[in-house]
Amino acid sequence: MPRFKCIISYDGAAFFGYQVQPGMRTVQGELERALTEVHKGKKTRVSASGRTDARVHAVGQVIHFDTESRIPADRWPAVLNQKLPNDVVVKSAEQVEDDFHARFWTVSKEYRYIIERETHPTPFRRHYAVHHPLTIDIEQMRAAAAHFLGEHDFTTFSVAKSAVVDRVRTIEQFDIIEQESEWIFIVKGNGFLYNMVRIMVGTLLEVGSGKYQPEDIPVMLEAKDRSAAGKTAPPHGLYLWDVAYRNQLN
Repeated sequence: MPRFKCIISYDGAAFFGYQVQPGMRTVQGELERALTEVHKGKKTRVSASGRTDARVHAVGQVIHFDTESRIPADRWPAVLNQKLPNDVVVKSAEQVEDDFHARFWTVSKEYRYIIERETHPTPFRRHYAVHHPLTIDIEQMRAAAAHFLGEHDFTTFSVAKSAVVDRVRTIEQFDIIEQESEWIFIVKGNGFLYNMVRIMVGTLLEVGSGKYQPEDIPVMLEAKDRSAAGKTAPPHGLYLWDVAYRNQLN
């Protein structure tokens, strides 16, 4: 059967994450429901580049599915968007190799985390940025973020009870962009552990407030102990921004 790769965006505010969970509204559940409807009741499974947690958003999540339908690639976005709720959108679709896999062919991912810096929170952004009005030293945060670059064991920056054995990951980029009313944390790497970005951001915010110093980051990494790092930043400021693949460009 032909295999199609789609880039999708979703507003995570009303979802219990990407992955199907019994009795819960999920992004995967909505996608598979729409595809099953297109296939006249035949269950169609979807694979993604990775799962996102409840309230986490995506701009460039990638999925793939197999189909016996003759719908051409350029029609799939319109066909699926007619059947999806308005907080999930298929942005593009293309036919790919039969062995392409949205998860296993991934070479890097980019996440962004948005902090709102207004004195008072903006009600319209309450699901899409984390309000943090306190005085923060951004240069200290940038100095600390530089210590994440390169290959490290990120055990300290993942959930303590994770079943993942290999926790070595490579961070290629970690920028903090300052805009008039917000900070944007941009993190790109070859892979991420559960809650890794949120723990890194939460720790950097504590560096910026003076609780930790930039030179504490290497000590935290060396500890390989979740309790050595700072708090986990809330989920609703996090966006899966882009996914890159071997032999392909998004």
